[in-house]
Amino acid sequence: MKLDDVRLLEPLPLRDREARNRVLFGPHETNLGWDRSLSERHLAYYERRAAGGAGVIVAEEASVHESDWPYERCPLASECGPGWRRLAQVAHRHGALALAAIGHTGGQGSSAYSQRPLWAPSGVPEVNTREMPKVMEPEDIDAVVRGFGEAAESAMRAGQDGVEINAGQNSVVRQFLSGLTNQRGDAYGTDRLRFAREVLHAVRAGAGGGLVGLRLSCDELAPWAGIVPDAAAEIAAQLVPWVDYLVVVRGGIFSVQATRPDGHDAPGFNFDLTAQIRAAVAGRVPVFAQGSIIEVRQAEWALGDDRCDGVEMTRAQIADPDLVNKAAAGQTERIRPCILCNQTCKVRDARNPLVTCVVEPGAGYETTEPDPSGVARHPVELTVVGAGVAGLECARVAAGRGHRVTVIDRATETGGMVRVAAQGSGRHQLAAIADWLTTECDRLGVTVELDREVTPTELGDDEHVVLATGSQPGVPTYEISDDAVVIGADEVLAAARTGTGVESLPPGPVVIWDPIGGPIAASVAELLAADGLDVTLVTPDLIVGTLLSRSGDLAPVNTRLAAAGVTFVKRAVVREARAVGVVVEDRFTGEQRELKTAALIDAGPRLPDEELWVAAGRRHPRAGDAVAPRTIYEAVLEGRRAALAVEGER
Repeated sequence: MKLDDVRLLEPLPLRDREARNRVLFGPHETNLGWDRSLSERHLAYYERRAAGGAGVIVAEEASVHESDWPYERCPLASECGPGWRRLAQVAHRHGALALAAIGHTGGQGSSAYSQRPLWAPSGVPEVNTREMPKVMEPEDIDAVVRGFGEAAESAMRAGQDGVEINAGQNSVVRQFLSGLTNQRGDAYGTDRLRFAREVLHAVRAGAGGGLVGLRLSCDELAPWAGIVPDAAAEIAAQLVPWVDYLVVVRGGIFSVQATRPDGHDAPGFNFDLTAQIRAAVAGRVPVFAQGSIIEVRQAEWALGDDRCDGVEMTRAQIADPDLVNKAAAGQTERIRPCILCNQTCKVRDARNPLVTCVVEPGAGYETTEPDPSGVARHPVELTVVGAGVAGLECARVAAGRGHRVTVIDRATETGGMVRVAAQGSGRHQLAAIADWLTTECDRLGVTVELDREVTPTELGDDEHVVLATGSQPGVPTYEISDDAVVIGADEVLAAARTGTGVESLPPGPVVIWDPIGGPIAASVAELLAADGLDVTLVTPDLIVGTLLSRSGDLAPVNTRLAAAGVTFVKRAVVREARAVGVVVEDRFTGEQRELKTAALIDAGPRLPDEELWVAAGRRHPRAGDAVAPRTIYEAVLEGRRAALAVEGER
């Protein structure tokens, strides 16, 4: 699909400036900061997307006042001047506009770093920590409003093209606009737009002739008191006289995960909402759509259908920084897909990780991970055993560097466990990375031999070989009686690929054992419950799917499972699988009981498949699950590193 005559690549006028196209790389938490300022890693990260063709780069949001320190590496506007200056320089060098996002998280922040109380419009506790904020007094309000203006002025002095104000998720501006969080009896409560207007006045004065954008939550998904679309249309219409563009988002204090959900929400979920707000502002400013927009065709459709004037494609450009350039070259099929997993691009959790991407592990690590492109000095014949994502990424990178690559796998198709996992409820997007890697390998001339076993003698002592042989079932941690039916979660998902998921199980209720708390057990439970089975999910944790807090799916998955009728057995471990029941033991009391079931589905840890590696003398490098079963991220990263390590002798 060539995009040389379509709206996505058309310039977009913004006040007295012009974006070279209609694609925005939006503000998001990266944890790349240093001492509350923009770091070298920030600059490399943003420059890579500017070089890849983004029209507008909006930097990570900076707090406008020292009272706001929501996460350890959150930038502070007063410390960002030098970083903003360098960001403007690198963005302009590549033809992109550069904007500084500014905001204050109010009651949705944290006092852990500032050791000061949170500031908020009213005494509404933060949802996750239950921390009660201080109700902002007039002098607090004045200080924050003044901070917005000073931040805008600082950004413009640094050479930025403008600023973007956050009135969306984690924003004190939105908290003043919403009845959920603004219960004041003074003028800021009787007129909930007053604070926003004061902020806009201050920012407009500070920005001078620079751009002023507004990121506005137009649906808090809490209609009993929150901002609803009709009210948001009125709010937007009243605020646009002070702004130059508008980004339509959703989510509020009780729906944080809705702003950037995972693959359970369809891509482009905000298009109807965006169209409604765009109609309300009646062409006075350009309106950007946001909401899991990851495909160029969908973005182009939304523009052509007048749903929006521009599109925010942030996660899509984390996954492939060259998205715009590839689209402009008519190579949309070569765009590395975002799989909407939120596993490594969502960084605000207890681990404090750096932003990156499961399909593009160089994201966020531009200054430390070597560039996989380039040409090998001494090309060789390379054999990769295993056609999962680790093996395919190894083959793709190696072939791109000039090596002659053959991939061999005993399976009848490429993709390995990713294709199996993609059968889980809401996880179909995962298969896109297997499809893309397969297509890229074919384009680069990689020879793929499927349905073939490899013996140790075939590998040879001197041959260049990488083993990406994947994983195998782990060892059960419970007793299994002779007549018990125990099935791996992978077997259930594999059967689902052929449409025989339910038929592969004996009739009757099923119990799913989930000692991990990740997405697999939950997605299997959803899948089987949707087919009408009586499903019980057993977890040793106090909440189902505890690790899904990292991707933002923890609350939604518990809601979905409960609605589907799945029974939860928490803080319990499986002790024995019997013919018609599973014995579970309470972790704290030691009390045992039997759950009636026809089959136990084990979603426990897997082990590396080391058979070939051991038989070949443990001398060949390994990648992905063959080292230790983990996630797509490690598989892609290690496959890439293995390819970069291949070098022949002169």
